Amino acid sequence: QVRLVESGGGLVQPGGSLRLSCAVSGSIFSINTMGWYRQAPGKERELVATIPSGSTYYADSVKGRFTISRDNAKNSVYLQMNSLKPEDTAVYYCYARKYSDTYWGQGTQVTVSS
Repeated sequence: QVRLVESGGGLVQPGGSLRLSCAVSGSIFSINTMGWYRQAPGKERELVATIPSGSTYYADSVKGRFTISRDNAKNSVYLQMNSLKPEDTAVYYCYARKYSDTYWGQGTQVTVSS
């Protein structure tokens, strides 16, 4: 079993920054991919960024503004979000993929509003 706990969400003004953290515990051996999805009200969950070993991927909507990173020593993955826009408002979910299984965190709310 793999457990993920997110932190770092909150309310921020447009143009501001937030850093999300995701701590992973449990049976973490052989986790190959970690990343972040988000889900806005009334919308489907969408992939924001992912960090398989040695590479990164970003949705077009966040390229140049968000940075994903991973600290294997701390079993954590991070999402640095800069130049935030109101359309970034959503619940952000951390995920980890191990073989064919995907594990999810509980989500953290990010609200971008003046």
